[in-house]
This record gives sequence, structure tokens and C-alpha cells, in this order.
Amino acid sequence: GGLRVSCVYLVLGAYSGFVPESIHLYFDVISEGTACEGADIKIERIKPMLRCTSCGKLFDKPYLSFACPVCGGEGEPTEIGKECYIESIEIE
Repeated sequence: GGLRVSCVYLVLGAYSGFVPESIHLYFDVISEGTACEGADIKIERIKPMLRCTSCGKLFDKPYLSFACPVCGGEGEPTEIGKECYIESIEIE
């Protein structure tokens, strides 16, 4: 009886500090005996983005560089890539 969670959808930034493999492992352990036992976890990964201090453009960080691909200005870190939240939950 009762409701059962079939899937949990997470959004996880690459710079969040969380490793998807660890989340799967720990979720299986902590969900045991709960409505989430046996549920799948689907993780959407978010790549980090920089914002150019000159033109304001958001861009992926180039390898070994912080240079804006549009104007050559310097990129600064943003909050994009630090996400960690539950997007949705499927219940049966």
C-alpha cells in the first residue's frame, strides 16, 4: 500500500561538489525501507559558464583560459555549474 517513488530527477552542476556515482550509491542506501526504495535517479549535468566582464556574454570556459570567445575579454565565474536540486519526482 501507499505511494511509491519511481524516479527522482536531479539537476547537478559540474562544480557543485557532488559526484553522480556517489549520489546513486548513497541514495540506494538511505532510501532503503522508504517510499523511495528501488527508485531510479536521473541526473541532468550542468556545465559551468563564465560571464565576460567586458561584453557580458556567457560562455563555456575554454581549456586553460578565461578569455571570452566573442571579444577576448576576461571571463568571471558565475553560479551556473554549481546547481544541486531536485527537478521533479515521479510517483506511482
